[in-house]
Amino acid sequence: MTTDEDELYGADEDPYALFLRSGRGPVYLRLADGRRIPLPVHRWHQRPTVADKTVLERCVSPVLDVGCGPGRLCRELLSRGVFALGVDIAPRAVALTCALGGLALCRSVFDRLPAERGWQTVLLIDGNIGIGGDPPSLLHRCCGLIAPTGCLVVEVDPHDVEELCTARFEDLQGHRGPSFPWARLGLRALHRVAEGLALRVTDQWTSGNRCFAALAHQGSSLDCRDAGRR
Repeated sequence: MTTDEDELYGADEDPYALFLRSGRGPVYLRLADGRRIPLPVHRWHQRPTVADKTVLERCVSPVLDVGCGPGRLCRELLSRGVFALGVDIAPRAVALTCALGGLALCRSVFDRLPAERGWQTVLLIDGNIGIGGDPPSLLHRCCGLIAPTGCLVVEVDPHDVEELCTARFEDLQGHRGPSFPWARLGLRALHRVAEGLALRVTDQWTSGNRCFAALAHQGSSLDCRDAGRR
């Protein structure tokens, strides 16, 4: 028998997808060990915050926003005259981004993407360093997307953590989506991973309770602190 709740939480409608449709939360990451981490998904539907703006001011066109969600960053960049493209595996996220005036593709970062090795800025914001549950592989992939003079801007966990895990999206009523690999990475671990990939951390900063870093190829003379003023 199919209930109203079954229809609400269909195979392609986990709590994250439902949040994207309704704009309401809360939504959590439920880890395999039972921990539940709240996600600031309400922020993803709002105008960029002060912390977001510290990222935006470092962006040089063209910009690729990996895991763009509803597209608040790439839409804001376009409004500033900076070309930006979002990519996300959630069709609803891509549809929202485009409906609100942004540009986005429904694609994994590990799929073939436009202008590989031609992006001047690649963004991994809002915990997206966790995509795929393997930060070294993700950063290696992003290395292949940025231009030789390009910059990778990453939001890291504000705590000193390096954790690979399995997670599910979950709402307040306990409805859960499918499980997926995820990761959490702090600044110290990012430095170590970057060094192993011939990347260098050119800048790191905090805004409120959020922590960010900018990375470039070790052979590049780019200082990402000055990139946004080019």
